[in-house]
Amino acid sequence: MPRLLVFTVVLACAATAAAQQPPSPALDYDFFKARIQPVFTTKRAGNARCVSCHSFGTPMRLQPLAPGAATWSEEDSRKNFELVKSRVVAGKPEISRLLRHPLAESAGGDPHHGGGQQFESQNDPAWQTLKAFVMGAK
Repeated sequence: MPRLLVFTVVLACAATAAAQQPPSPALDYDFFKARIQPVFTTKRAGNARCVSCHSFGTPMRLQPLAPGAATWSEEDSRKNFELVKSRVVAGKPEISRLLRHPLAESAGGDPHHGGGQQFESQNDPAWQTLKAFVMGAK
């Protein structure tokens, strides 16, 4: 078979496969600001707040909270959103580090989270909020 024909067939198959996959949902900044950032500042039994470790010294470094502040400024929220987007594969919670890293290994999580397993189960309401974000909730 001539190379050009083989190349054309391969290209056509790849285009067909790409067209059959649903588009990835867009991650919503307003949902992130209103629903995800509070997950980072909430104390859970047996664990520190996410922001306690994730505002310094970790690869996922959130902006530090201003002294006495309960949440972030608009500018810092935008920076946090950009950071968190890099830990998410939109529409794919099963491979998004934001969901797997703090989830208990027995529930499908990543065993390498130095901050402990923040969520014992995928049924945890805060984990479900993270999943909704990954799935494109608005």
